[in-house]
Amino acid sequence: MSALKPFTTHGLRTTAPETELLRRLARTKAVLFDWDGVFNDGFKDAEGGSPFSEVGSMGVNLLRFALWLRNGSLPKAAVITGQHNPFAERFAQRERLHGVYMGFTNKPEAFDAFLAKHGLQADEVAFFFDDMLDLPVAARCGLRIMIGSPVTAWLVEQAITRGEVDIITAISGGNNGLREATDAVIALLGNGAAVIDHRVNYSETYRRYLSERQAVVPEAVRNAR
Repeated sequence: MSALKPFTTHGLRTTAPETELLRRLARTKAVLFDWDGVFNDGFKDAEGGSPFSEVGSMGVNLLRFALWLRNGSLPKAAVITGQHNPFAERFAQRERLHGVYMGFTNKPEAFDAFLAKHGLQADEVAFFFDDMLDLPVAARCGLRIMIGSPVTAWLVEQAITRGEVDIITAISGGNNGLREATDAVIALLGNGAAVIDHRVNYSETYRRYLSERQAVVPEAVRNAR
C-alpha cells in the first residue's frame, strides 16, 4: 500500500512515483520553509506581521523529530521570508530553528547563505513553499512540497510543468496545509508510528531529541536592502 494513500485519497498530488520521492527524501538533511501562505493564509497586519498555527508548529516539530530518528542528528531548519516579520522571528526562536532569513525578495540569496552556513548541498534540502518568489529555490532543492490553494491553481500547474514541485497539498496554508505537508513527509519516512509513540510517552528518546533541539541558537538574518 502507498504510504501517501491517506493523503492522496483526500486530494494531495504528487508529480513523481513514490520510489522517486523516497530517493529524494533519503538525501534530506535540512528543512526550509517559506512563511506567508505556508504557516498562514498570507494576510498581514499593518506592521507586516503574519501569524502561525500551533497545528503547523506541531507538524514542523514532529517532522524534525522524524528526521532526527532516521538520521541520528538534528536536521537543519530555517525560514526564508521576503518581509521582516516578527512572528516568523518569534517562531524561529521558540522552536529553535537554526535560522530565519527576513527581507529577502530574491530568495536564492538567502538560500545560498543557508547552504553555506551549514555545509549543505541544495539537493539535501526539503522546501515547503507556496508562491512565485519561491520557485527559484524550489528548482534547486531535493524535495519540493507546495502548499496548494484554489487561488494558485494556475501557478501550481506552471510549477509542475517547470519541474519545480514534487508534492502539492490539498489544503491551503490558512487551513493548516503545512500540517498536511509535514505529516505526508513523515508518512514517506515510514517511522510515523515511532514518532507518535515517543512523543505521546515523552520517552527518553524524545527528550534527547528535544534537548538537542533546545540547544540550537537561532540566527536572525535581516536583509537591509
